[in-house]
Amino acid sequence: MNVVITGASQGMGRAMAEAFAREGHDLFLCSRNMDKTAAWQQSLMKEQGISVTSFNADLAVKEGVTAFAEQLLKATSRIDILINNAGTYEPGSTYNEPEGALDRMMAINLYAAYHLTRALMGTMIAQKEGHIFNMCSIAALKAYANGGAYSISKWAMEGFSQNLREEMKAFNIKVTTVHPGATYTASWEGSGVNPGRLMEATDIAKMVVAASQLSPQACVEQIIVRPQLGDL
Repeated sequence: MNVVITGASQGMGRAMAEAFAREGHDLFLCSRNMDKTAAWQQSLMKEQGISVTSFNADLAVKEGVTAFAEQLLKATSRIDILINNAGTYEPGSTYNEPEGALDRMMAINLYAAYHLTRALMGTMIAQKEGHIFNMCSIAALKAYANGGAYSISKWAMEGFSQNLREEMKAFNIKVTTVHPGATYTASWEGSGVNPGRLMEATDIAKMVVAASQLSPQACVEQIIVRPQLGDL
């Protein structure tokens, strides 16, 4: 299968790329810094016997999404799995966060997935099969202090995913929304929180791979994973 992953150079994106590579799937990876991970990509191809095609793109701007989609569709005519993982986090509250915070959060946490899915779903519709994973957050299920624009953008992503799920049923395309709790990625580095209190990126990757392997007549609509000791 061909698996497309955005935000794939680090964190959960990278963990999911490695997990799907171990399953023997070919990868199409995108981030702003994919060119800095050439050695890692080469090792994946050598160790797993798969192909890896990577793209540098800034999905926070629509032009970047459009350029990536065009390059991707030139590289392959088939997309089996699309994982909208690109995202960013800025702490803050609506009453005091920096001007433009909501615009930045919406651009990468929602609009990137919206525009890329629209650009690629025609391929899945023509195939009459496919699976879209939208990486959301626990912040979309329960409001919390200092969530601000980030939480708002993830609630919007949840709404997009639910709507897409209903729309894609008729085309035999699955849609899964993934809600990870606190997971040790670059966002938590330097926070002072013990990494042992957080989930591992590989935990999320394992769940996504498992959801992708069900029979055609089964769809995991939501994946909710929290640290054993609860949210932070």
